[in-house]
Amino acid sequence: MRPIDRLRSARDGLRGGAAGEAGESAGSAQLETELAGLDALDRPIAAHPGLAKRTWRGLWPKLAAIGIAVLVWQAVVWSGWKPEYALPGPGAVFGRLVVEVQTAGLESAILITLRRGVIGFALAVVIGVLLALAVVRFKPLRVAIGALISGIQTMPSIAWFPLAILLFQLTEQAILFVVILGAAPSIANGLISGVDQIPRVLLRAADVMGARGADFYRHVLLPASLPSFVGGLKQGWAFAWRSLMAGELLVIIAGQASIGTKLAYSRELSDAEGLLATMLVILIIGIVIDSVFFGTIERSVRRRWGLVEEAA
Repeated sequence: MRPIDRLRSARDGLRGGAAGEAGESAGSAQLETELAGLDALDRPIAAHPGLAKRTWRGLWPKLAAIGIAVLVWQAVVWSGWKPEYALPGPGAVFGRLVVEVQTAGLESAILITLRRGVIGFALAVVIGVLLALAVVRFKPLRVAIGALISGIQTMPSIAWFPLAILLFQLTEQAILFVVILGAAPSIANGLISGVDQIPRVLLRAADVMGARGADFYRHVLLPASLPSFVGGLKQGWAFAWRSLMAGELLVIIAGQASIGTKLAYSRELSDAEGLLATMLVILIIGIVIDSVFFGTIERSVRRRWGLVEEAA
């Protein structure tokens, strides 16, 4: 039962007792005044806006930020800081992006990159969750490798690639190896942090009620740590995406023209328009995944935990 539901029950019980004992007395009037505060807690702070209003409210700050960034970009071009063949303006780059979107090569590159990202991130989630559960349930293991997890998380992804290439050569496994190492520690730390914040009384209550084994993890530990865990997943994806881009720049596989490969070829050919257009594609994909996928999950979790107003 949520806290507000318990307050409702307490209010109704107090109101019923007041009607039977105090009648129209001054004590009953005082009680009604105090209970009015509980009624106020039950009212929404503001009317729930419609879909169009909520969409616009979330969209216009992003559009404003994009507009400011484009203006600054154009102002730098107009300043003559660099020649336009090295730093083309927004108009030329956006025009090149439109041309690229109409070709099959860009779509194929996006699919290859996203496939690698999804596979690497999924493996990182499995490894990170298993590692975190082992650490939080066995204190000696936490003492042994808890600091190591945080240390690996702070290492730049690019530092792993010499080892990855040595182990796996110039293959897709080398890229996935670094993506997993980049994402798994953040996911593990997010779950560990969430478990650390669970009230001890809740864990003791679960133990008294007989929660054991898989049921304990499924019904107690994971749901109670969900907000921090979602934050760890979001951060893990950010590390995975950056590791993937670094990997595709360094590990170019024949016959698999990914986004990173297009970026590397544009640099080698001094194609500034193509390079910046590809960078915009990387930026757009990152924003869409963060806002649509992880943003939806985060809002759902916050609503379930009563941190935002529920939909009307």
